[in-house]
Amino acid sequence: MFFLRELTHTILLHPSYFGAQLEDYLRQKLYEDVEGTCSGKHGYIISVIHISSIGEGKLLPGTGQARFKTNYTAVVMKPFKGEVVDGRVVNVNKMGFFAMVGPLQVFVSSHLVHADMKFDPNASPQCYRSNDELIQKDTKVRIQIVGCRVEANDIFAIGTIKKDFLGQMREE
Repeated sequence: MFFLRELTHTILLHPSYFGAQLEDYLRQKLYEDVEGTCSGKHGYIISVIHISSIGEGKLLPGTGQARFKTNYTAVVMKPFKGEVVDGRVVNVNKMGFFAMVGPLQVFVSSHLVHADMKFDPNASPQCYRSNDELIQKDTKVRIQIVGCRVEANDIFAIGTIKKDFLGQMREE
């Protein structure tokens, strides 16, 4: 789920930032550009931990901007099939429910919930309920990821709560 990765990023910097504070601007720009983004190859970049190096700037003809290649270490989040994660339900409908696991949205189909859980459209808010569980908006749930689809700038996941010890998490 969480890994430390050595990554690179190219920063374009406008000439107005050239000066004594150049390195500070480069660091700030790196944080702004990469933190909170998603790369299909590496996963969600949660935080930059350490900047290993900032290369020499190369001026781009015609624009005056400089290009800096930076190497950095970041904490990334990449989900895997079979992994069990904790999340919070954000939306419930008759097709299933969506839960957020950090920046990752996981869909749990109505076919992948316990057999005794039924959708209750008359409840406010809408929910899935059984004799001992209630899943509605803002419920904490434990989900097993059964599949992931990775795209260039996003990751989508499908989950299940059909197995033992999955489903609503009791708050004590």
